[in-house]
Amino acid sequence: MPMPKDVILTPDGLAKLKSELEHLSTEKRREVAARIKEAREFGDISENAEYDDAKNEQAMLESKIAQLEEKLRAATVIDSRSVGTDVVGIGSSVQVADSQSGKSDTYVIVGSAEANPAERKLSNESPVGKALIGRKAGETATVQLPNGKQRELRITKIDIGLR
Repeated sequence: MPMPKDVILTPDGLAKLKSELEHLSTEKRREVAARIKEAREFGDISENAEYDDAKNEQAMLESKIAQLEEKLRAATVIDSRSVGTDVVGIGSSVQVADSQSGKSDTYVIVGSAEANPAERKLSNESPVGKALIGRKAGETATVQLPNGKQRELRITKIDIGLR
């Protein structure tokens, strides 16, 4: 069995994970149990599509709950007091300027479990995250893009990205 990968979370990410686990373990389990009970009442369960569907949903739900519990067990929570503003690390808010376009962006570097590019939360394992980690303000990071091209990002500001 493979070793569980380290799960790095911010305090906010930990709270969201616990909240999701609580919801699935209580409300969602009750909903699925009710569906199974209702489907059983239709009679013969050997040819009961509603019953099969409800049992499949239950199996997927239990799998998701087990995954979340494992993530919580393997989680390392980043403390905002341990995040500095001199070097980019997990929990840093990084303002960068694209050397080609001059366009400026701000990203928060988080663990892969919390990554959400739409919210500008980049994984420490993503190409941009890897390129920025360990760098200081004023330095330029070269990012290898999936299409083979390279992008140069100059770090203009490092801040604490945790609340």
